[in-house]
Amino acid sequence: MQTEIRGIHHYEITEEDKQSVAERFERIGEQAGPEASLDVELWEEQNPRITDKMICAATLVLKGETIRAKEAHPEMVHAIHHAAEDVRRQVKRHYEKQRGR
Repeated sequence: MQTEIRGIHHYEITEEDKQSVAERFERIGEQAGPEASLDVELWEEQNPRITDKMICAATLVLKGETIRAKEAHPEMVHAIHHAAEDVRRQVKRHYEKQRGR
């Protein structure tokens, strides 16, 4: 699985962010296969009234299917975790639907 991590809106990606993305999406990569591509975007909201400032948006492109998840949390590690769990759930549902046909 090809993985691309980007920081948008002037967000600097740290080694902790890279490691967290690699750990959380590793199992999804095993399920999706080598032809899948994952695009993870990380950013921080600038509005001071928003409490969940750290945002992780993940897009997984499979053969014939695009899966997206976006999660916000006060800490980036938790936002990555929740987005990975959402993608994992959607991938599982996608492959179970294929098996049923």
